[in-house]
Amino acid sequence: MRSVITGGAGFIGSHLAERLLKEGWDVVVVDNLCTGKKENVATLPVELIEQDICDPLRIEGKVDFILHFASPASPEDYMKLGVETLATGSIGTRNVLELAREKRCPVLFASTSEVYGDPLVHPQREDYWGNVNPVGPRSVYDEAKRFSEALVMAYHRYYGVDTRIVRIFNTYGPRMRMNDGRVVPNFITQALRREPITVYGDGTQGRSFCYVSDLVEGIVRMMDVGEHYPVNLGNPEEISVLDFAYLVKGIVESESPIVFKPLPQDDPKRRRPDITRARKLLGWEPVVPLKEGLKETIEWFRREMGL
Repeated sequence: MRSVITGGAGFIGSHLAERLLKEGWDVVVVDNLCTGKKENVATLPVELIEQDICDPLRIEGKVDFILHFASPASPEDYMKLGVETLATGSIGTRNVLELAREKRCPVLFASTSEVYGDPLVHPQREDYWGNVNPVGPRSVYDEAKRFSEALVMAYHRYYGVDTRIVRIFNTYGPRMRMNDGRVVPNFITQALRREPITVYGDGTQGRSFCYVSDLVEGIVRMMDVGEHYPVNLGNPEEISVLDFAYLVKGIVESESPIVFKPLPQDDPKRRRPDITRARKLLGWEPVVPLKEGLKETIEWFRREMGL
C-alpha cells in the first residue's frame, strides 16, 4: 500500500509518516518545507518531493491513500504567510482532490478546531457552525480550512471521491518548532531558558491539549472508516492557559516569572472538543495524560536546545 502525505515533513505529518511506515505502508511526502523541516523525515525511508501543492501534483505510479496536511498552522506562520495560507486551502486543496480523483483513492483532509472560531457553544460539536470573523487577522487560516472542508465535500458529492475530514484540536509533542509561536513551545522554551513565561490575556481562557501519538492513532482509525462528515480529534480535558503555564513551569523546575500581555484579536476564549462521534465511529479517545506527554515533549526540547 502506498500513501501520499502532503505536509509530511511537518510536526504532525512526520509522526503520521512514521506510524504508516511501521504498519508497512510506502510513504511519499510532498512538502515545500515552508514550515516543515527536512530533518523530521531524514531518517525515515520515505520518498520526499519538495514541491508547493499549489503547483499541479504529479505522482507517478499507484496511490492507495492521500492524507492532506499541508498548511501553515501556527498564528505566527499564517499571519506572516496569509496569502500563501489561503492559496494552500483553495488551490492546493483542489490539486490534492484532483490527484485523489485521478488515482481513484481515498483522501483524508486535516481540518482544524479553528473552523469554530471563538466559539459560542462549549464544548464544540461537529454540528456547530462556528463563530468566525471572516475579515479578522486569523481569517486567513480559519476561512482557508472552512473553504477546504466545503471543497472536500463538493468533490465527494459531485465526483464521488472517497473523502474524510478530521478537525484537529491543540496537539503537542516532539518535533514542534521552537519558534512555532503557539502556547506549548512558547512556554517550554521560555521555562527552559529561565525567561519570563508570556501569558496572553488574563490566562483564564481554556485549552485542551492532545499528545501527538493519540492524534495519529485517531487519524489512522479514520482512514479505515467510511465517514465523510467531519470528526473532532482532540483531548476533551480542558485546562486554563495560566494553569498550563504553572504546570510547564513545575515540570521544568523553572523560576521563570509569569508575565501577562494583551490577548490578540479574535483569540478563542475556550476551546474543547466534544469527541462523542470519535468514540462512537472510531472507538477512539486520548490515553496519554497531559503531564506524561509534557515530560516527553520537554525532554525533546531540552535535547534540541542542547541543555
